[in-house]
Amino acid sequence: MQKKMIFFDIDGTLVNDQKNIPESTKLAIKELKNNGHEVAIATGRNLFMAQNIIGELEISDDVYYGVQTFRAVENFNISHDRLKNFPRFVRALARVKKAAAMANCELGLLDKEKEGAIIAACDKILAGGYYDQFVVDMIQGGAGTSTNMNANEVIANLALEYLGHKKGEYQFLHPNDHVNLSQSTNDAYPTALHLALHDYLTDLATAMGYLKKSYERKAEEFKDVLKMGRTQLQDAVPMTLGREFKTFAVMIGEDIERILEVRKLVLEVNLGGTAIGTGINSHPDYPKVVEQKLREVTGHEYKVAEDLIEATQDTGVYVQISGVLKRVATKLSKVCNDLRLLSSGPKCGLNEINLPKMQPGSSIMPGKVNPVIPEVVNQVCYSVIGSDVTVTFACEGGQLQLNVFEPVVAYSLFNSIIMLEKAMKTLADKCIDGITANEKICSDFVYNSIGIVTAFNPYIGYEKSASIAKEALQTGKSVADICLERGYLTKEEIDKILTPANMLNPHMGENK
Repeated sequence: MQKKMIFFDIDGTLVNDQKNIPESTKLAIKELKNNGHEVAIATGRNLFMAQNIIGELEISDDVYYGVQTFRAVENFNISHDRLKNFPRFVRALARVKKAAAMANCELGLLDKEKEGAIIAACDKILAGGYYDQFVVDMIQGGAGTSTNMNANEVIANLALEYLGHKKGEYQFLHPNDHVNLSQSTNDAYPTALHLALHDYLTDLATAMGYLKKSYERKAEEFKDVLKMGRTQLQDAVPMTLGREFKTFAVMIGEDIERILEVRKLVLEVNLGGTAIGTGINSHPDYPKVVEQKLREVTGHEYKVAEDLIEATQDTGVYVQISGVLKRVATKLSKVCNDLRLLSSGPKCGLNEINLPKMQPGSSIMPGKVNPVIPEVVNQVCYSVIGSDVTVTFACEGGQLQLNVFEPVVAYSLFNSIIMLEKAMKTLADKCIDGITANEKICSDFVYNSIGIVTAFNPYIGYEKSASIAKEALQTGKSVADICLERGYLTKEEIDKILTPANMLNPHMGENK
């Protein structure tokens, strides 16, 4: 049986009209717990008002979030992915709240004791704890308010325990009045989103570098493996398998640069704008001070936007990030298509390379092995490309001073980045590193190909070369034999022209 957490309200649910807990309720709660389920109370009452009930029912009070979070959990059961599934976002929220508390204290808006308690609470989260308390669905209405309140409530209750109070005793430290001081969801949420994206993009760039090194190792290993290049899936001119893999490395290297470029854009945040960018309910110096505190907390050069009204409604950075992710996905998928083609066969395809055999390929065809790793990476790429459409529409759909669709933007971008990161490492470890070359097959394709007639062009001209190609297609003879039979070139000249060094490199004008 799957373990579940079950929430109960108090009034009208656990207690009757006489404010008593019926025996049947006690038995039902006991049965749920015996079956391995967690039972918790979600109520608008302060926790100290509910302690007797919690004690009587022997319900755990390990939950650190409050009624606003519970309402969000009830309202938004959409994606089945919760904030806790994206730890970098949870940590980003904690960093925003920590920086805000530090700024509020410096400006005289928050006393030192409360600042210390909030910082201690945030540090517990930053150390990797209490992720399980961030239970709100990633996709939610309200422009991220539920996410912000989930963070406010958890941090407030951790801070209360730090101060020696009970969870829910908000008269001593309040989620809104203290943890959310000088903030609105409309600046706290996007700022946390920017912080998380910076971290996730850093992870992605690292994974891309990991895959790039795999390509480079194969480029070196296969540098002398002669093969046929192809255009429009037709024979073109010779190249090496090493150069083919070197190309993959260069392609992803260019995309790493694009990822690092777009990462710089998230360093601008709208923290201090509060509701719409006017900074209502905050100190005039708050943006300047919180900018410095955010830099201290993160170690990165975050900058508060000069025009906070513009920054609060502008989601162009997400469109640009999504576009770069689509670029990465498109090129990565192309590489996977190439790998599947080059390994096709083994008897009736190209069979130039062997991919690692990962699992049986068929429930009915014995001996069949499929290119499952490139296939799964292809599918990741298709998902990322599809998510780009979601991000585009979500960013376009904002109205007036706020875009309320940032939750689905966050969810789409996070998923795209995380899946790409995993796909890069999987492709490197389970595919690229284990590829071997079928050197004879590669070489035979070259010397049996009509495409090498292109190498004769500088010596006998296009028309004669085209005539040789036509005869080779009709008769099955090699282009070298036809050229020799016609007396266009000597055997020594043909052999020299068809050496790998001459076929693989520019050499016109030499030896004249």
